[in-house]
Amino acid sequence: MQAIYTAGSGLAGQQARLDTIAANVANANTTGYKSVRVDFKDALYALMDSPVSDGEANNLLLGSGVVLNATGSDFSGGPLIETGGPLDFAIRGAGFFTVRTPDGETLYTRNGNFSAGRFDGGSCLVTAQGYEVLDAEGDRIALPESGSGISVSDEGVLSTEAGAFAKLGIAAFANPNGLSAVGETYYAATETSGGPMAEKGMSVTQGSLENSNVNLAQEMTLLIRSQRAFSLASRALQTADDMEGLANNLR
Repeated sequence: MQAIYTAGSGLAGQQARLDTIAANVANANTTGYKSVRVDFKDALYALMDSPVSDGEANNLLLGSGVVLNATGSDFSGGPLIETGGPLDFAIRGAGFFTVRTPDGETLYTRNGNFSAGRFDGGSCLVTAQGYEVLDAEGDRIALPESGSGISVSDEGVLSTEAGAFAKLGIAAFANPNGLSAVGETYYAATETSGGPMAEKGMSVTQGSLENSNVNLAQEMTLLIRSQRAFSLASRALQTADDMEGLANNLR
């Protein structure tokens, strides 16, 4: 029965990888999307009887399959696409824009496709989903009445001809791989990621958006490898099932 369980773990693991590859390919042109990878680890090994030695010198070990270790995101920067939009921003380097949902939850994103949204008779900077973009103090960013002539410095300071009026809240994390993906290119802080910190080694570019960092050539290579591994595990499962069937029919 161990062969069936081993082959089954291989099928489940490769299916998880195929699902991840499909998500990466589907979001190859999604602004601010970060590619996701699947990491595996070996399951426990059992020592097989050796006709030569009772030790492990002959490396006669019986594996029991693979185990999905974790899924992680690749937070390397994606290519910048020039849009010319005065409220489109992209971060060069590490860091995330800080936003707040209508429920008051603070999230983080690399998608700087912002616009002007209405609130209390004025306007503020919001995301495409209507989330408030926060400044360095954690407050919503109120926009000038004219809404035009806005520029941003490399440090993320927003200003008009009348002077600076806000600074984009850009956060960094000691362990960004610990962030929890919540969909729509947004992430939430966790105990693993640590709390947000001020990011200093970055610059903000206006009139551009950061495209997905998905490498389609790499994803196609992984797809071929995963399909072959899935097919191999499937054949192993079928062979193990046939062998069990023969054993059960012995009289």
